[in-house]
Amino acid sequence: MEKLLDKLNDLWVDAGLKLIYVIIIWFVGVKLIKLLIKLIKKGRLFNRLDKSISSFLISFISATLYIILIITIATVIGIPSTSIITLLGSAGVAIGLAMQGGLSNIAGGLVILIYKPFKVGDFIDTHADSGNVKNISLFYTTLVTIDNKIISIPNGNLANSSTVNYSKEKERRLDINIDVSYDNDIEKVKKVLNRIINKDERISKDKDVFVRLTDYKESSMVYTIRVWVNNSDFWNVKFDLLEEIKKEFDKEDISIPYNQLDVHLDNLEKIVK
Repeated sequence: MEKLLDKLNDLWVDAGLKLIYVIIIWFVGVKLIKLLIKLIKKGRLFNRLDKSISSFLISFISATLYIILIITIATVIGIPSTSIITLLGSAGVAIGLAMQGGLSNIAGGLVILIYKPFKVGDFIDTHADSGNVKNISLFYTTLVTIDNKIISIPNGNLANSSTVNYSKEKERRLDINIDVSYDNDIEKVKKVLNRIINKDERISKDKDVFVRLTDYKESSMVYTIRVWVNNSDFWNVKFDLLEEIKKEFDKEDISIPYNQLDVHLDNLEKIVK
């Protein structure tokens, strides 16, 4: 009985020491990982990288370091290295089957970084969500919408679907359709629209300015304006043009028709009777 108690006591002491070692290694390891990540972020070479690549690398490096820390703890506990390798192999297969979506997100993140359909800071539209790219991590891309909502989209979905990038090019074409009454002279309308466009210095004059009658509707003619502006000026130019067009049309007695319905009554006398 005494030998059994001594053996149990030794086991408890050994287990207690290992537990203390594990706790110390874990806390020291976590502190070192955080310190190393900070040092990497402050490095000159790292700061020269594109923000999309840097955010992805930080996620990848952090995940790798934590895996190394867990393997180190397992070794300290006394698990043989061959068993760890076998366990990792089996776990890798199991995790791979269970996390096919997660692995596709990692692959999607790599595709985004290599082919660069967009980068951090770009405004994109996925046909389901739109916003500025805030971060590209190991599994998800984070968007900030125009009303300041945060949307996390799996990288796999983004890599396998069409995405519209509004920030890729410096300039963007602005299209505006204006309905004008049939009573107005075509050349006069075009002259007024061109005058408005020429006054706005934000509109590029190096590219063709398009102002033409493009369609007929039941109660109006449609004039189309197509001009080129810087991405940063797009919305301000659009709203300013719409306001200016209404002001100038009022000055020039150019009417913008309301929706109307003409009713013709036959045999009015019978109806009245």
